[in-house]
Amino acid sequence: MRERARTWLGGAAGLAGLVALWWLLALTVFDGSSMPTPPGVLRQYGTDGWAFYANNFGGTVVEALIGFAWGNGLALVLAALVLLTPRLEPVISQIAVISYCVPTIAILPILYIVLGPPEPGEPSPTAIVLAALSVFFTTVVGAVLGFRSADRAALDVVSVYGGGRWRQLVTVQLVSALPEILGALKIAAPAAFLGAILGEYIGGVDRGVGPALIAAGQGLMVERAWGIMFACALVAGIGYAVFGLLGRVVVPWSTGGERG
Repeated sequence: MRERARTWLGGAAGLAGLVALWWLLALTVFDGSSMPTPPGVLRQYGTDGWAFYANNFGGTVVEALIGFAWGNGLALVLAALVLLTPRLEPVISQIAVISYCVPTIAILPILYIVLGPPEPGEPSPTAIVLAALSVFFTTVVGAVLGFRSADRAALDVVSVYGGGRWRQLVTVQLVSALPEILGALKIAAPAAFLGAILGEYIGGVDRGVGPALIAAGQGLMVERAWGIMFACALVAGIGYAVFGLLGRVVVPWSTGGERG
């Protein structure tokens, strides 16, 4: 408890220091520029109200969740295929690397042309696919490394009792890989949200974080743009924290806790 309290206090002190530095720079070095002050951003939060953020963030979060599910689901299936059919590893590795190396700015208009605009009120397919691509590589790599970290003796025991590769995967390798998989999902949560935001820039949606940022930039509403930025950081941090907490509960031994 003391260690946890020190961690929280240290984080709070660091955050307060960053806000103080931001305020000082806005009043001195960047005085007269477009950098807002913390009170100005807070006033803009009050002006915009909860409805503005709920209306714009709701759709983007839905797109991120759908892309997160598809991207990570496909990544886990392909990682399992690498274990079950090792000959597929070069092909799957190439697919993962290509998905990671393709520039977002290049693929974004292509996705929009292929997928088209969404129906009114529906999630943007471009944003969903970009969210899925944002998480695919990390989860494939994490899952494969986790599957391969399984204890060789435990795999031999399953084999001696007549179990094949599928039985080894389900009973030994999946359990062994859980810390790495949850670690990959922890990184994938904010990545999916960022991918969905980028997809909305050309995704044909009339509401969402992307359109809200574009409108704030075009209207020179600096406080609103900064407010949206901090709200995005909060949502991404919540996604990261959820899977961090899930890892502590599901695989406590990976964080130094006792085995369940």
